[in-house]
Amino acid sequence: MSWTDRLPVAFQRLADLGVDVDDPDDVRLDKAMLTLVASLLAAMACAWIAIYLAIGLPRSAAIPFVYQLCVIASLVGFARTQRIQTIRTILLVLMLVLPFALQWSLGGFANGSAVAAWAGITPILAYLFGARSWTSLGAFVVLLAVSGLFETTLAGSAPHISTGVRAAMFVMNLAGPPIAAFLALLYFTTERDRARAALVQEHRLLEAEQARAERLLLNILPAPIAEQLRDGATTIAETQPDVTVLFADIVGFTPLAQELGAQALVDLLNEVFVVFDDLAEAAGLEKIKTIGDAYMVVGGLPTPRADHLTAVLELAIAMCDAISDVKTPHGEPLQLRIGIDAGPVVAGVIGRHKFSYDVWGDTVNTASRMESHGVRGRIQVTERIARAAWAHFDFEPRRAVAIKGKTTMTTFLLVGARPSLPSMRFDAMFDRLVDERDDR
Repeated sequence: MSWTDRLPVAFQRLADLGVDVDDPDDVRLDKAMLTLVASLLAAMACAWIAIYLAIGLPRSAAIPFVYQLCVIASLVGFARTQRIQTIRTILLVLMLVLPFALQWSLGGFANGSAVAAWAGITPILAYLFGARSWTSLGAFVVLLAVSGLFETTLAGSAPHISTGVRAAMFVMNLAGPPIAAFLALLYFTTERDRARAALVQEHRLLEAEQARAERLLLNILPAPIAEQLRDGATTIAETQPDVTVLFADIVGFTPLAQELGAQALVDLLNEVFVVFDDLAEAAGLEKIKTIGDAYMVVGGLPTPRADHLTAVLELAIAMCDAISDVKTPHGEPLQLRIGIDAGPVVAGVIGRHKFSYDVWGDTVNTASRMESHGVRGRIQVTERIARAAWAHFDFEPRRAVAIKGKTTMTTFLLVGARPSLPSMRFDAMFDRLVDERDDR
């Protein structure tokens, strides 16, 4: 609802006269104030016409009548051109000159009951109409000085007006301009304050929407990458020499998806992935994406960190523990198959409209193979993971595993965090464990 909707219907039409749909709010207010005040003064002129006709002064009555005709003609032209500068100049000149002309026709200040006081509000009205200049005030001072200079001459040819009528006109002319100026200022400031309040509210809504957009952006991209995009970066690509990549997949998801309805399936995935998201965020790791029931996390990216391997292994254990609390419709706990590898990757943002942050490289492919060739309910890692983390985690060696797209690889299953450090050298203990596996 616009502010003019609070006015009576007739005033709404006047306020909207000459307003263009593309006008900003401040211009709309300037135009509305101009047409409303000019129309109000033209209506009030009826009182002066009636009074001067009643006391036998038709020449003086013609002046406010001419003002009414000029206002009507100006408003008609304004409705067609919508140019506030032209009608503002015309109406301000009329408001300034005609009260003095009326006073001169009545014989000066005294006999004319200081009717020129109405011209005194013209500089105020000029400001309210958007004319931010000193011209109106200067013109008023000049006309006032001219009237004072010729006061004696005008008084010599003044028509007779009874003392009672002059007194009543003095009251009208001295009280009317301040009241009219006060009401105009009150209306202007009220509407301005309402417009400012609406602007403040819109600004708050905009800030809230920007914050929401920021949260959505950070849900898609890591914070450092989002910052680069905000700074104007068009291509984001980097090589990270040492990160840890984790792939997790829900065991038996395909047949489970065939049993569940669409809503139940989405609810189940959401329940699982929300927990994973919370765990990854708490660990300071970066979730890259989900594909179906697969979940991908990277440690040490986009911001490098020395403990990325330990953090990802701890996350993998926490994910397996968390998903065991989620049950299928048959009451069976869900299980994960997790694969992990570490090494160099290439990371960057792809896409233009639906962009995404992703990673590529042999490390990514190997981590994916560790998951797809893994064991249900277990965490399978490469030999370089086991060697690097042997000081803090227990691993169980598997037989040599034929990995698709690769040669046979030595892999290990993560058992858990090591409660205490072993007494012998880690490399020697690791080599002995591998030898025992090969003997079997």
